[in-house]
Amino acid sequence: MRGLTEANLEKLAGSRSFDRGRGYLDAVTGVEVGDGWVTASVHGTERYEAELALDGPGGLSGECDCPYGMEGNFCKHLVALGLTVLAQRESLPRQRKAARDRAHDLDAWLSALSQPELLALLREEIDESKQLRRRLELRAASARGDLAAVRSRIRDLLDIGPFAQYGYVEYADARAYADQAGQAVSAISALTGSGRAADAIALARETMRLLAEAVESVDDSDGRLGQIGADLADAHLDACRAARPDPEELARWLVGHALGDTDEGLTDIDPLDYEDVLGEEGMGVLRKLAVEAWRANRRGWAEKYLMERQARAGGDVDAVIAVYAADLAPNGHTHLVIARELDTAGRPVEALSWAERGIREAEDLATVDTALVDHLCERYAQVARHADAVALRRDHFGARLSLLTYQQLRAAARAAECWPAEREAALALLRADAVRRREGWYGGPVLVDVLLDDKDTHAAWQAATDTGADDRQWLSLADQVRADRPADALGVYLRLTEPLLKQTGNDVYEQLVGLLLSIRDCHRSLGTEDEFAVYVANLRITQRRKRNLMRLMDEHGL
Repeated sequence: MRGLTEANLEKLAGSRSFDRGRGYLDAVTGVEVGDGWVTASVHGTERYEAELALDGPGGLSGECDCPYGMEGNFCKHLVALGLTVLAQRESLPRQRKAARDRAHDLDAWLSALSQPELLALLREEIDESKQLRRRLELRAASARGDLAAVRSRIRDLLDIGPFAQYGYVEYADARAYADQAGQAVSAISALTGSGRAADAIALARETMRLLAEAVESVDDSDGRLGQIGADLADAHLDACRAARPDPEELARWLVGHALGDTDEGLTDIDPLDYEDVLGEEGMGVLRKLAVEAWRANRRGWAEKYLMERQARAGGDVDAVIAVYAADLAPNGHTHLVIARELDTAGRPVEALSWAERGIREAEDLATVDTALVDHLCERYAQVARHADAVALRRDHFGARLSLLTYQQLRAAARAAECWPAEREAALALLRADAVRRREGWYGGPVLVDVLLDDKDTHAAWQAATDTGADDRQWLSLADQVRADRPADALGVYLRLTEPLLKQTGNDVYEQLVGLLLSIRDCHRSLGTEDEFAVYVANLRITQRRKRNLMRLMDEHGL
């Protein structure tokens, strides 16, 4: 119970869901307490089932079958259940003890029943539950090795028909379908356990195909079918380890599966996981097939991945690099990947060469992978090639003309002790860009931003006056000059205030009050507090219907 607190509920749910959950306290019914869990029905738009795990390994957690909860969120219904439990915390230990006693009593009663009595009870439950009957039928078929019956039952389990409307399983029905489909994996594992591993291999592969066909018609937003696919891959591997199939046949199937697009990545089988099953012979076939596939299609994603995996597993760095080098990205990203591989392999000279090649071969330095530029400049700095770092940063800045590339050029040039000259050249480019883009740009000129970043406020103000600036830049300028030039700053604040007075919303009111505080500071510096008082009084009259704004102004003494 230590983890069940209002603070933890709000932390898990977020303030919005927590506040909404408070309004559902009267909607919680049928609270049932178990040993470590609590469930209840919460009535909202529909009736939802909510369950809290009170002391699991990860602390407090919960599940709810409402749409928001099904996405993995801690919803308002779970908050309502948690608050209801907290209100009954004094009785919870007694209820948990009663739950343990009930479970113990049930187990003792079942243990005391004779076999005929247990069979009668089970048959009664089978008559009441279609799902239980189907699960047990599948287990029975698996246990007696009836492959035809198991195959037929698995086909039924993966049939979307009973869950689909107009040929598609909607989100609301996807969980029930996934629960049913998951029974197929259990059946395959049961075959392996009963000594029919070879049959389990065949069924696992067939089930992969059926699941891939089904997933195209199921809303699997929660990824439940993806988890079933992963479990199915594990069941296939377990069956292969038990049956020891022909290594060459298995290698061919694994490569075909990896290169095919029939299962939409649901099973995500890594052929290298089968190394202990394949043995030396099978791994040789696997490597041969991987190389052949890659040579036939060097740009294929699956072919590249398979070739890279087997090359990396064999410690063949040159083979890994060959895979990447066969399909170089025009922005230099692949060159960077190769450079990092070579650095890791302790081959820094080759790594540097590949990084430089990436810059040379980039189609457009404006779109080059910035991580490649950063990587190369770091390597230049490590070997004291500061001039080369400056040259690269200069070219990159010239291609992109952004505040970030200016800052990077400044850092490199200062390290090389040549910043004054580089700065003049960079500002000349930015001035020309500001004039050229005066009409029709989105946002203010980069020139203003870099001058502000350099703390050259006078030049920034002049640039904004000459070439224009956006509201964000003017606000930054006003904040920086307010102490020395309050009249200029006041004009900016008043202009920025006007459009906000025509808008509503708490975010707008926060911005507006911030500007009003700045306006007040300017009037104080100018000795015109009376003028500000008149301004605020008039504003309160014209904006009096905006209650949240009035409250916020009161809080700040405006």
